[in-house]
Amino acid sequence: MPSIPAPLLIRDYRAFWVARFFATVAGLMLVVVIGWQVYDIARETMGRDEAAFLLGMIGLAQFLPLFFLALVVGVIADRIDRRYIARAAVALEILCAAVLGWLALQNDGTGAVPMAALFVVAALLGVARAFQGPSMSALAPNLVPRHLLPQAIALNSISWQAGAVIGPPLGAFLYAGSPAAPYLVAAVLFTLTLVCLMIIRPVARPAPSALTPWRSLVEGIAYVRGNRVLLGAISLDLFAVLLGGATAMLPVYARDVLHVGVEGLGPLRAAPSAGAVVMAILLASRPLKRHVGLVMFASVAVFGVATAVFGISTSYPLSIAALVVLGAADAISVFVRGSLIQLHTPDDMRGRVSSVSGLFISASNELGELESGLAARYIGAVPAVVAGGIGAVIVTALWAWRFPQLRRADRFDEQKPASTPPKISAVGVDARRA
Repeated sequence: MPSIPAPLLIRDYRAFWVARFFATVAGLMLVVVIGWQVYDIARETMGRDEAAFLLGMIGLAQFLPLFFLALVVGVIADRIDRRYIARAAVALEILCAAVLGWLALQNDGTGAVPMAALFVVAALLGVARAFQGPSMSALAPNLVPRHLLPQAIALNSISWQAGAVIGPPLGAFLYAGSPAAPYLVAAVLFTLTLVCLMIIRPVARPAPSALTPWRSLVEGIAYVRGNRVLLGAISLDLFAVLLGGATAMLPVYARDVLHVGVEGLGPLRAAPSAGAVVMAILLASRPLKRHVGLVMFASVAVFGVATAVFGISTSYPLSIAALVVLGAADAISVFVRGSLIQLHTPDDMRGRVSSVSGLFISASNELGELESGLAARYIGAVPAVVAGGIGAVIVTALWAWRFPQLRRADRFDEQKPASTPPKISAVGVDARRA
């Protein structure tokens, strides 16, 4: 009988893991239903290409709050109890889901939510994610001993990916029954998330920095910039996903390319996570031991190829298979990047470094949606997705050449955080390279 992974034997980490799962299910239910409603409403009044463009604009609405808040939130996460920040963010998500559910109930005939409300709530969800992401990323390493951290990171991925497998089909299924149902169920799940976060006990926090908030922010950026392994890993994800983001166009493919409707959209949206959760389980049971840098580059290249295959496919089974491979490859990249970030970063800087990483990741996801929407408007959804996959492969080759430190990274246990963070001087930043 398989043994329980060691991090899950720790009470507070177990509560964190369950909270992450519930939040992911609820959050991706909202993503799928909001995206479908935006495309469905716009498709009837504006046409296919303009509707695809609005899908990209939804991504921009979520990115702007992240852009303006993420780095500042990282400073806050290093100064204020990270549990409080995460709880406040989840409370805002409860409000967003409840408001959308109430608006859908007002239109019992179609359940349609006003387009303006969808954009406003998308922006508020961006605000919640700006606070929730860095605070929870920085909280997780405080809940387990350092030697269990790589395994805990893999378990974090399992929690997220399992939620991402369940959330989209559940949201689509509930929407088919009642447009208000996925919003209301999401509100309940966010409430359970808040309960789990409330039972996590206080954790040890680093002493607050004597630097001003602005200089603390500059210090976090300088630390990432001065560490070639971190900079390479974070920026590789940014540009590969920015170019290869096919998920933004899934409503277009579900309705107009594969012709499977909202019922087929859920499995499409869940397929990458299905591949990712299988890979995350493998990584948790058999962690990577050697050549972690090369493995990361290879996984991003596979991600790009799978994106291109999905783009040209007109077969629903082949499209599902391509998305499963895409998700599995992305899970490897996420695992390697997350482990390198946490093991390269001193605890008193994890909030700031996590916020820099979160900003890059959010830029890749939400700006990737905007890029896909713009490209779809001018060249069509299918050419946009195929070109993006090819672009991700090209970026992988360029980054392998530009960041040899990341390419040569061999073992996780060789990676240690700098003994001191970059020093701030009156004339600039003296960043130590790891």
